[in-house]
Amino acid sequence: MILVNTDYISGKQFEMLGLVKGSTIQTKNIGRDITQSLKTLVGGELKSYTEMMDNARALATKRMAEEAEKLGADAVVNIRYASSAVMAGAAEVMAYGTAVKFI
Repeated sequence: MILVNTDYISGKQFEMLGLVKGSTIQTKNIGRDITQSLKTLVGGELKSYTEMMDNARALATKRMAEEAEKLGADAVVNIRYASSAVMAGAAEVMAYGTAVKFI
């Protein structure tokens, strides 16, 4: 499965199959949430949250690719990501793009 954020793949012609997406909502446990809140007092990177968001993007991408495979796609083009806070300490990450089949 080829995954790109462009609307083309060099040397490939394809037909569009449709929109595909994958999403997840992630949160950290209360202990990590408290320690990360204390970190805001001194500044710096919230590594625990960075890791959480990296994992969330990877899972959302995997789910999007699985949905594309169910459609018989060879690739997903024009991939985009969106995120939003669902509640304190929890975020939704969505990956979406256009599933395509090579011709």
